[in-house]
Amino acid sequence: MASHWHLFPLRVRYQETDRMDVVFYANYVTWFEIGRTEFIRHAGWPYRKVEDAGLLLPVVDLNVRYEQPARYDDRIVICTRLREVSPLRLNFDSQVRLIGEDEQPPATADADGQLPGRLLAAGGTGHVWLNRDWKPTRLDRAAPELYALLRRLAGGG
Repeated sequence: MASHWHLFPLRVRYQETDRMDVVFYANYVTWFEIGRTEFIRHAGWPYRKVEDAGLLLPVVDLNVRYEQPARYDDRIVICTRLREVSPLRLNFDSQVRLIGEDEQPPATADADGQLPGRLLAAGGTGHVWLNRDWKPTRLDRAAPELYALLRRLAGGG
């Protein structure tokens, strides 16, 4: 079972666009990263705290499906949810959605609830837990409190 969606609004900056006046495709991956970082922060474990615990969380899988382009000065919302948690891996779902100029999205939405705006891109990332020596590590042993929190967020108890 997936977690609630965490929503993080931002405005498309000029440097994120290309000569075609649309957001350069790789920037969606950066926005997925922003969404994950803000998801973890909102849950009470900012990435700095994760790293201070001696843990690294590199991306090992990435998928993105582009539906429509974002353009300079558009208001978007990055929607992120935790899809799966295991002692060794995390998987996130991500969406980038176009919202109206005056639309104020909530901070969270139900896992199966309606997300605001129009879908621009969707995908996800897979991650593996590593220690400072870049060796796979079990989160349930290295940081049991964080593992318990992530399991709760993903609906796994």
